[in-house]
Amino acid sequence: MIRRWLCCGLLLLVSAVPAADDAVTFVDQNLKRTPVNTVFPEYPKKAWRDRVEGDVVVCFHIDRSGKPVGVRVRQSSHRLFERPAVRAVRRSRYLPLADDEEPSPVKSCRTFRFRLEPAERSD
Repeated sequence: MIRRWLCCGLLLLVSAVPAADDAVTFVDQNLKRTPVNTVFPEYPKKAWRDRVEGDVVVCFHIDRSGKPVGVRVRQSSHRLFERPAVRAVRRSRYLPLADDEEPSPVKSCRTFRFRLEPAERSD
């Protein structure tokens, strides 16, 4: 994947640090469920080649089994990042609810920040 570029960016709420070769970070908003498997989107090759950065806000509900449903882009700075962000949310999973728990009617939102920053050279 992308080995020359590392992630940078200010995260406002709950944040996760991706692996060193990933170039995407995210911010969860209104998320009451515990993630079991969080998937990071791949940086689109065209955006990386053209040195395009951007943000995408994806909102969704989480069903009883922990699967994101009704996944939609709420806001995007560039269309190149929308499809990878939606795909990542759809592939993520959360802890299922117990039989006596009800799913929240509030949508959860995740902001993906696609950033490029040159990595330090190691000679």
